[in-house]
Amino acid sequence: MENTERIEGAVQDLKDDEISLIDLFAVLLKYKRMIVVIVVAAMIFAVGISVISLMLPAEKSFLPNKYKASAHMLINDTDSSSSSLASAISSSGLGGLAGLAGISTGGSSNSSLAIYLVSSNPFLDAIVKEFNILKKPELAKSKFPVSDSRDMVKKQFSAETDDESGVFTISFTDIDPVFAQKVVDFSVDWISDKFDALGIDQNKIQKENLEKNIDLSFKEIQKLQEELDNIATSVSRGQSAWNIPSITLTTTKVQMELSAQQEVYKQLKTQYELLKVQMQSESPVFQILERPEIADKKASPSRGKLCIIITFAAGFIAIFVAFLRNALENIKNDPEAMSKLTGSRRK
Repeated sequence: MENTERIEGAVQDLKDDEISLIDLFAVLLKYKRMIVVIVVAAMIFAVGISVISLMLPAEKSFLPNKYKASAHMLINDTDSSSSSLASAISSSGLGGLAGLAGISTGGSSNSSLAIYLVSSNPFLDAIVKEFNILKKPELAKSKFPVSDSRDMVKKQFSAETDDESGVFTISFTDIDPVFAQKVVDFSVDWISDKFDALGIDQNKIQKENLEKNIDLSFKEIQKLQEELDNIATSVSRGQSAWNIPSITLTTTKVQMELSAQQEVYKQLKTQYELLKVQMQSESPVFQILERPEIADKKASPSRGKLCIIITFAAGFIAIFVAFLRNALENIKNDPEAMSKLTGSRRK
């Protein structure tokens, strides 16, 4: 009998402690004006700051429009390129720095090298110097202008590689779309020049060397031909007739040199044509797919999303305040709870 009464009492206590959806809805209806006022005020505030940020100049706005310029490059990671990359990094003295950056000179890829290059201090310093970033007002009172200028560029610059396609993308975000485009365009040329300086694309280096040697050989042929023409002219005019044996010897020597140089030129041209065929069948290590354009559409911020987020956040806060006020009122109206609170204060 006693057990039955205890169970019934416990069930009754649970029913008393239950909070029904009707009670929750009643609390919301009770404080509906407060909730509506807070939500509407937050909405007006969000719209207001969005409009004001648009009206202010970009340099003074607390929420300016930012534009992103991007460029896309194709970086070919092949076995032969990987081996040439390792030797290029080691010979250039960048092996230690690449190791600190997490790049292994033994088995790294050209994409890894590109990521490293755009985060290196020489690259950041080149941008700072090219665009006079040290003269910006933000760095006027800086105690560490070099480090702060690098950090400024890092925050606005981004680089990523698509492992599937091998496309390397660099981007720069700024309030000035023209400035952003110029920075990315400069970066593309800098990376391309650095790849050439490291000698990663062997075919390209061989092609340039062959072109130089072909040009030198052709000039040497022209020089020897002119020398033969001058000798022939002097003989036809009867000059130095008494020195005919010497002229004959000189002519023979020049003709032999000319013949040898023509053979060298022929061999160089053959190698050059074969290399061109080989290059057409192979993908170059570094290709510029798309240069940056001046953005006509802002990349951020999304003021519409900002207004929605602020409004929803205000709604949740208003509901929380409503339940908090209701709980405090219930405590004030509960003598037992108030006696506990007043008793704890006296102690």
